[in-house]
Amino acid sequence: MTDIWSQFISPHITNFVCGTKPIRIQRTKVIPQAAGVVLEIGFGSGLNLPFYKSDNVNRVIGIDPSEGMQRLALERIEKTDFEVECISGEAEDIPLETDAVDTVVCTYTLCTVPEPGEALREIYRVLKRGGKLVFCEHGEAPDKRVRCFQRYVEPVWKIVAGGCHLTRNIQALIEMNGYKIGSFHTMYLPSTPRFVGYNSWGWATAEA
Repeated sequence: MTDIWSQFISPHITNFVCGTKPIRIQRTKVIPQAAGVVLEIGFGSGLNLPFYKSDNVNRVIGIDPSEGMQRLALERIEKTDFEVECISGEAEDIPLETDAVDTVVCTYTLCTVPEPGEALREIYRVLKRGGKLVFCEHGEAPDKRVRCFQRYVEPVWKIVAGGCHLTRNIQALIEMNGYKIGSFHTMYLPSTPRFVGYNSWGWATAEA
């Protein structure tokens, strides 16, 4: 039953939720910044593909552990006019050489990876020095009342939402793992419950 949920039911739910209008608007703020050889962490069903600037992108390598999500991505991949390769793997163990990519894209993924610090260090490894990490994530809210509710519901939320954490501090995670933040913005998404709607987005560079 667990395999049926993770491979056939959960991917469709995630694809629907992550394709809602407020999240689509967030994607438009960060994805066009990607350039060169791009690695996308948590590629999922390819929801970011329509927002890449094809003139700036040489190739997109998408990594995701879910075969169900990769199946959903096929139709979007066929519609792109740049090369897209989708590979199975975990963010904590990326099957690429060191200094292999110019940009890493990470959207709504750091909330779910089991070990976000390890994932960010692995991303740092595959990024060329001075390369850019482009991110858009949800996480721990600054408001005490919202934050307390996040902590209260997180144990159940992780079960029903595929391991999604509500209380990760995105800025702290990025800065603690060797990156220099160049741009950082936050807001509560409109038409979204506040406990899942606090978003952080921007970019950071992998320093030498």
